[in-house]
Amino acid sequence: MASTWEKIRDFYDWAVENGDKRTDPWFLVYSPIPIIVTFIIYLLICKYGPKYMRNREPFNLKYVLLVYNFSLVAISAYIFWEFLVTSIRAKYSYLCEPVDYSNSELGLRIFFILRKKYNQITFLHVYHHGTMIFNWWAGVKYVPGGQSFFIGLLNSFVHIVMYLYYGIAAMGPHMQKYLWWKRHLTMLQLLQFFGIAVHTSYNLFTDCDFPDGFNLFVFIYIITIIILFSNFYYKTYIQKKIKKA
Repeated sequence: MASTWEKIRDFYDWAVENGDKRTDPWFLVYSPIPIIVTFIIYLLICKYGPKYMRNREPFNLKYVLLVYNFSLVAISAYIFWEFLVTSIRAKYSYLCEPVDYSNSELGLRIFFILRKKYNQITFLHVYHHGTMIFNWWAGVKYVPGGQSFFIGLLNSFVHIVMYLYYGIAAMGPHMQKYLWWKRHLTMLQLLQFFGIAVHTSYNLFTDCDFPDGFNLFVFIYIITIIILFSNFYYKTYIQKKIKKA
């Protein structure tokens, strides 16, 4: 009878050998180990970072954050443009696009800790960013392309707006008067998640040549994100308004 270690090793061998061979050479794709190590380091920083900073003065990272956030605005805009143009030129279906397996040609948390902004290290943020690294790894490893592009298209657009907000906020307190649209940013994020949920559920109940297992996983995952973001929206914007009234 195989030992537990042998079962784990067999599963690992199966996982690394059954991915899309085209993406295996890509950085961090072939094996899940680098992703798991990154995830563990991320959790350790979130847990022990505040303890390290407890008796230290917060860092002034204004210019670092400006460069970081506006760089991500540019990168997100580029990614969104590539998704949009490629999907249009390749005539992708926005309802159901199978994965083409042929060879056709077609760090923010650390800043919160260093600035001692511990109120921003929430379960929602850690859960969302801690799990997304695994989600995208699995997508690139096993189903690169196909209707997965739709999630990236929506997400990259939202990130343009989100990092623009963070970039303006990093300029200083005098910019707060220009950040009245924070609530609308959260609504945009929620609309993104609802859009992904509807898109995924549509493919679960139609004859779409895309792995149902991945669609089901994405649907369940996105529901958890909707619940957490809805809770954040309620506590931040509705509950506070009720208390003030």
